[in-house]
Amino acid sequence: MTFDEAVAVIGAAGSYAELEAAGHAYRMLVKVVHPDVAPAGRGPAATVAFARLAELWSERDGRPVTTRRATYRVGGRVATGDIAELYAVDGDAALLKLPRRPGDNDLLAAEAAALSTLATEGDPKFRAYAPRLVESFTHEDAARARRTANVITRQRGFVSLAEVNAAYPGGLDPRDVAWMWRRLLTGLGWAHRAGLVHGAVLPEHVLIHPAEHGLVLVDWCYAVRTGTAIPALVAKHRAVYPPEVAAKRPATAATDIYMATGLLLRLIGNPPEPLRRFARGCRYDKPRMRPQDAWHLLEEFDELLATLYGPRRFRAFAMPALS
Repeated sequence: MTFDEAVAVIGAAGSYAELEAAGHAYRMLVKVVHPDVAPAGRGPAATVAFARLAELWSERDGRPVTTRRATYRVGGRVATGDIAELYAVDGDAALLKLPRRPGDNDLLAAEAAALSTLATEGDPKFRAYAPRLVESFTHEDAARARRTANVITRQRGFVSLAEVNAAYPGGLDPRDVAWMWRRLLTGLGWAHRAGLVHGAVLPEHVLIHPAEHGLVLVDWCYAVRTGTAIPALVAKHRAVYPPEVAAKRPATAATDIYMATGLLLRLIGNPPEPLRRFARGCRYDKPRMRPQDAWHLLEEFDELLATLYGPRRFRAFAMPALS
């Protein structure tokens, strides 16, 4: 099989089963499209085809993955993240997170370390603000590529703030965003007290439960210990990061506060001026000028809400597609 034929076969396949049914052996395809042996000038095409082949291999329905601790039956892909794919495990009981490139193994290892830190050093009262790490292990595929894999608990009934934003293109009522803002500051404060900076407070990484007003911070791949530079950023969201991230300067609680404030302010259709002023005070370019404690900031936020809207009361919230 030529390189171009292999690329076409892989690109046309909707599943690994289709490749098997057509008699195309995985190892043979790997040898043809591996970027290290690609024809001159075809490196980009080889990289895409190789990544897609690895994805098809990982999606093999019900194939067992055995580790030192357990055997997982891996189902189909349920989500695509910034650097990884997520697959249903054991009949949807948990999620297997696998990076698309072995070069991102360090980020998966960082997530495992962060989730372990939250489990051992974070206040257990706030444990629901992050997924639980079931296991982290090294997965080797048929091409001998070794990737760090994380098995994490699944968050049922949750949607991302990216989905919320898409469902409400005209923006949300500030009173609906208020509970999301409060929950996010609580979750960040919990992480900060455990010595961690999340490092990527982005729409896809903040999940809410519309009916129960729950919130979970996911994708801890960019998390670091306070005072450490964040190792990478999500390119499509580059504009929303504070200056210290791109400059590789130490990240602190102020880094997360900057990102969280911008994220939630952008959800509101027409923020009242007092809320705009509050947000401006959290988004100075210099970290030392921003608030340094999410829980203390939450107290200030509650005072602002009381001034704007009076005593706190529950407001039902629903996603249009779910109502």
